[in-house]
Amino acid sequence: MNEMTERMRYERRHSRWYEALLLGWPFQLIVGALVVVGLPAWERWHWGFWEFLPPVRSNTLLACGLAFVGILFTLRRMHRFPGARISAFIAPTVSVAYLLVVAVLFFTREEYTRQVLFGSFLMSLGWFYLAFFLGRRYRRMKLAVVPLGRATSLKPTPDIELRCLEGPDLAKVRYDGVVADLHTDELGPEWERFLARCTLHHIPVYHIRQIQESLTGRVRIEHLTENEYGSLMPSLFYQGFKRSIDLVAALLLLPLLAPVMLATAIAIRLDSPGPALFIQQRMGFRGVPFKVYKFRSMYVDQKGRGFTEGEDDPRITRVGRFIRKCRLDELPQLFNVIKGEMSFIGPRPESMELSEWYERDVPFFSYRHVVRPGISGWAQVEQGYAAEVDGMTTKLQYDFYYIKHFSLWLDILIAFKTLKTIVTGDGAR
Repeated sequence: MNEMTERMRYERRHSRWYEALLLGWPFQLIVGALVVVGLPAWERWHWGFWEFLPPVRSNTLLACGLAFVGILFTLRRMHRFPGARISAFIAPTVSVAYLLVVAVLFFTREEYTRQVLFGSFLMSLGWFYLAFFLGRRYRRMKLAVVPLGRATSLKPTPDIELRCLEGPDLAKVRYDGVVADLHTDELGPEWERFLARCTLHHIPVYHIRQIQESLTGRVRIEHLTENEYGSLMPSLFYQGFKRSIDLVAALLLLPLLAPVMLATAIAIRLDSPGPALFIQQRMGFRGVPFKVYKFRSMYVDQKGRGFTEGEDDPRITRVGRFIRKCRLDELPQLFNVIKGEMSFIGPRPESMELSEWYERDVPFFSYRHVVRPGISGWAQVEQGYAAEVDGMTTKLQYDFYYIKHFSLWLDILIAFKTLKTIVTGDGAR
């Protein structure tokens, strides 16, 4: 009886078999595949389509299946990061996945059925939007907070519900986990035994720092923080893979964007005297200086404080204001990417003057150079522009978060957020 009562008092949320079945990823994978791949195939080829699979059918089914699995895995990984409003990224993720499989089929000259592929595309959109709205209702994370130390400063978000405990007991309420400041001296024997019991019943216990990072998307800079592999060094494998993707993407984009770059250069020359390009020495990968290329957006005969003073800066030209809003001023950095000095995604490179200033006043500033600087980055899509030291400290916390979670999935999320900024103008500078 005591064991049963203990289990009822310490039961993890969604731990019952039917909840785990309906809300877990295996259900979404298996049932989703039947809906997204099976229904369009059945509608086109009817019953028994799997008994005889000529290449045109097997290629189509394989393409639909790979696209679905890729979408599911990508959205689940991106959902881990703060600020990832998955509803805004479902359509782009689904579209990119199906475009990729169509491109592979096209260039390999394999046969496929357009009707089934398009039907699978529409079913994927419906399936993942349905999963999102159901997940928002039933999968919002609910955490119990031990009201001691820094844990009392936590604030709830639309994605995470926080409830402060009145004592060392869950009071038969089921939670996804427990948050505590494990480094505070206020934790007494009763709270320590309580946290141990939670762990024994498979209820995760999180340190306050983990939750703060997941809520804010920032890493405190009072000390360097290791990544999930227990190292301060980002994955060397992913650095090499990312460099290959950057090079191929830049070479493909360059001829496509060349007319836009030519038109932008002509507009700049007609709008104000001076060169079309702005070239500046900046601090780069591993602390090596390099010359960054941008389209000039300011008058050449006006001096400032060394950094842009917002959108109302009088030095910005008319054309400059437009190209900065649309991010066209960044296009020449494709050459920096090709040369290996920059990446598409990474911490923004700062001028040598500002870098030396920040190095003196901001702890661990040079650590941001452990990865290649980028045209866009986590700090840019989350915070925007920062120049003063206080703003730079916050920006550096975002950069540290990016380095700690350096991965393909975070880069995809940043790419989608950057495209959203370009299209809507929100956050542009």
